[in-house]
Amino acid sequence: MTDQLSAHLSARSILGPASLLRFGAVALGVLLAAVVWPHVIPPLLAGLMASLYLASTIDRNYLLLRGLRSSALVHVDAEEALALPDAELPVYTVLLPVYDEPTIVANLINGVGRLDYPVDKLEILLLVEEDDIATQTALLGADLQSTRIVLVPHSMPKTKPKACNYGMSLPDLRGEFVTIYDAEDVPDPLQLRRAVAGFRRVPSEIGCLQARLGYFNEKQNLLTRWFSLEYDQWFGVVLPAVEESRCVVPLGGTSNHMPTAVWRAIGGWDEFNVTEDADLGVRLARHGYRTLILDSITLEEANSDVVNWIRQRSRWYKGYLQTMLVHLRNPALLRREIGVKATLRMINMTGGVPLTSAFNLVFWFSMLVWVLGRPDFIGSLFPPVTYYVCLALFLIGAPLSIFTGLVVTQALGKPYLWWAALLAPLYWILQSVAAVKALYQLLFRPFFWEKTVHGLDHPTEPTASARPTEVIE
Repeated sequence: MTDQLSAHLSARSILGPASLLRFGAVALGVLLAAVVWPHVIPPLLAGLMASLYLASTIDRNYLLLRGLRSSALVHVDAEEALALPDAELPVYTVLLPVYDEPTIVANLINGVGRLDYPVDKLEILLLVEEDDIATQTALLGADLQSTRIVLVPHSMPKTKPKACNYGMSLPDLRGEFVTIYDAEDVPDPLQLRRAVAGFRRVPSEIGCLQARLGYFNEKQNLLTRWFSLEYDQWFGVVLPAVEESRCVVPLGGTSNHMPTAVWRAIGGWDEFNVTEDADLGVRLARHGYRTLILDSITLEEANSDVVNWIRQRSRWYKGYLQTMLVHLRNPALLRREIGVKATLRMINMTGGVPLTSAFNLVFWFSMLVWVLGRPDFIGSLFPPVTYYVCLALFLIGAPLSIFTGLVVTQALGKPYLWWAALLAPLYWILQSVAAVKALYQLLFRPFFWEKTVHGLDHPTEPTASARPTEVIE
């Protein structure tokens, strides 16, 4: 499957020896320039960082407010979904990549096993790595009904997209549509039917319907509440607003539904990108396809452990950086394919996310040093323009972000998350730590897939607020 993807669209060689050498040369040049012109280069860099941060903050809050005013969710009610005759439903391929998850049997029964779809038109592929003995042992004698167990041959990189590409390379697949679920996912039982009905309603340029993602353990602790609030903003508000503005929609890690022909046309998943979902969203746009958000929720397990959360988030941030770098290999071509606005917003929504989180640490540290001792070198870094930009970010941008979080909790019917929204600055600290780790791993372990530990909580029946919702007016 890897051969279908053009080399210039893969992260495989984005940071090879030559690229690292060029990066080191640029960094050394900037450092030498800062030493030679200490009163020019450092303030210039601080001003550039502050300006980029300001632009990023304005755009993200704009998308939040726009998404709250007018939602572009594709809504398919249960009656319409169930009205589709079984004989007219297409064959659906469902990929379940797992690694070192021996508890998968119970999760399959409680999650994907509840999908309301004709068994003879459902291809469920459980993708198990060849060297994953624990999971294979757990599956011995299990009655998985229509689930087909596929052993993925050992090869590097050992990533989720590599396993999925292998599954899609099997010669006897019949699926007209394809989607992915993680082992712990609990999708809306009607999600496949809703996706089929949605595709029949939208124009042919729609290449993907991304279902909304939520968490079944959002009330477990403060971290899961933060995570849930972030997901609700992203999938329920921001991404629909992004699509309305005809920009790139980065896909989620699961529950993205697309015609198999479209998936093959854009080259499948990049096995060397650790956020293959976001990358696939960009390539859909580059091939002229649009992505809409389907109002059907897949519940996942929110990370309830800080260390585990940082492992997962640093991988996501590393993948966002990979995605940005890959698609900026030829920025002029990218601009021609998707436009200037979409290019800038793609940068802000991929690499811009970890970069601004890393900037936070720089600004917070500078402010702390200034408060403690007011050294002259800190003052020289922030001439009047830069100082007032940073002051606006601190006095207006941060409170505005908290306020929009509070608004979202009410708009999405989750007022119990209000105190998590108020404490969001603490969450930003965790994001900054993950961003620094992601930058380090991008340079020294670019293809390492840091495994997220699941099973720290157990799924419960979806609550009313976790089921598909009506369009927000």
